[in-house]
Amino acid sequence: MSGDDRSARALTVVIHDVAPATRPLCQALLDAIAGVAQLPLTLLIVPRYHGAARDPGFEHWLDRAVERGDELALHGLTHCDDGTPSDFFDWLRRRWYTAGEGEFSALSESEAAWRLDAGRRWFAAHDWPLHGFVAPAWLMSRGTRRALGGFDFAYTATLSRLIALPSQAELRCQSLVYSTRTATRRAVSIARNRALTLAQRNAPLHRLELHPPDVLYPAIRASWSALLENSLANRQALTVAQAGQYLAAQFIPPAGPRITDV
Repeated sequence: MSGDDRSARALTVVIHDVAPATRPLCQALLDAIAGVAQLPLTLLIVPRYHGAARDPGFEHWLDRAVERGDELALHGLTHCDDGTPSDFFDWLRRRWYTAGEGEFSALSESEAAWRLDAGRRWFAAHDWPLHGFVAPAWLMSRGTRRALGGFDFAYTATLSRLIALPSQAELRCQSLVYSTRTATRRAVSIARNRALTLAQRNAPLHRLELHPPDVLYPAIRASWSALLENSLANRQALTVAQAGQYLAAQFIPPAGPRITDV
C-alpha cells in the first residue's frame, strides 16, 4: 500500500459467475469497469458452470486476465445445488433465494472436498495462482467449512465477512451487491447499496461485488459506476488476495473458534 490517504482503506471489485456461458457479459462488464478506471479485479471462476465442458477459448481469455494483473479465485465447480432441500425453509434458501445455485450450501465434507480438489487441479493445470475460494451465493455448509481446512487457500468470504485461512480470523465488511431479477429488486438493491456505502464510509474495506447481468440495466450500471468512482477517490483498489494480506496484518481481529455463518 502507498503512503497517501488511501493507504488505510481498500476497495475490492469482484466479478462473480465467470464462465464460458457468461463470458460475453463478463467482457462487457470488464469494459464498463475500465471506462471508470483501470484497476486490478478478482474474477470468481466456475470451471464447469452448470455442467458445461471445457472451453479452451475461455481458458485463453483467463490467461490474458492473469497477464493483466487480475486475480482468479475458485467459485465452486458447477454453481448448481443438485441436492434435495430438507424442509420448506431450506427450500426457500436454496431454491428461491439462490435460484438453485448455492452449490456448497448443503454439501458433506467429503463432497465439498471433492469439488474443491477438482477446481484446484484445474487451476494447477493452467499454472494459475489460486489464493481464494468463494462459495456460490456465499453459502457454505459445515462440511464445506471443514473441507477448506484440507487445502491451502489464503481466504474465503461470506456476504458479510472476509475470512483469512487457515486462521479463520475475519473482518466484518458487508458486500455491495445488486439483485437484478425484477424491477423491484433492482430499485431496492440500489437504495440498499447507497445506504451501506454511507454506513461503511470509514470501514477499512469496501467490497463491490458484481454479477454479469449488472451491465445490462442502465440504473444498476449507473449506481455501481458511481459507487466505484467515489470509492476510488479515497481508497486503493486491490485484489481480494492483496486486500486479505494487508487487512490480516492491520485490522482483522484474532481468530475465533471457527468460521461463523453469514
